[in-house]
Amino acid sequence: MSEKAFHIRAAAVGDLTQIADIYAHYVLNGLASFETKAPDLAEMTRRWTAAGDHGYPYLVAEIDGKIGGYAYAGGFRERPAYRYTVEDSVYVSPDFLGLGLGGGLLGELIELCAGLGYRQMIAVIGDSANDQSINLHLRLGFEHAGLLGSTGFKHERWVDSVMMQRALGLGDTNAPGD
Repeated sequence: MSEKAFHIRAAAVGDLTQIADIYAHYVLNGLASFETKAPDLAEMTRRWTAAGDHGYPYLVAEIDGKIGGYAYAGGFRERPAYRYTVEDSVYVSPDFLGLGLGGGLLGELIELCAGLGYRQMIAVIGDSANDQSINLHLRLGFEHAGLLGSTGFKHERWVDSVMMQRALGLGDTNAPGD
């Protein structure tokens, strides 16, 4: 596919059908998601709404009027001490791989989350052989934080979870609010 320009913007309700289709591909055909049944449009709408209600960024990469990928941040864990840490998710349509959408989306997500005062971003990557996602995160400053072996069972095999982490803004150099 030739180089094409893409535009990153906040996801809108009208994008959710295409977002659901992208995610369904990975749920049904891959190991990046540990879900085994693709969520329907109503569930994807609920998730998008919940992210917005909590002030988390939810982005799309638009190319030629189509959604080529999406990324969002969410809470890492529910306990109050985790409030400065977010987890990222990035999915690119198989029709738009190799165009830089993943890097553009994750880069923008990192910038937005740092601007919101978050200090750490965690990636939980399904499948230790998911080189595309692991390398994307490495390129954008993430470091390996651990491997959780055989944490999922999908497509008749055990699947690892790769933990990666990146500091945002000042990271842990001072207390939040200083």
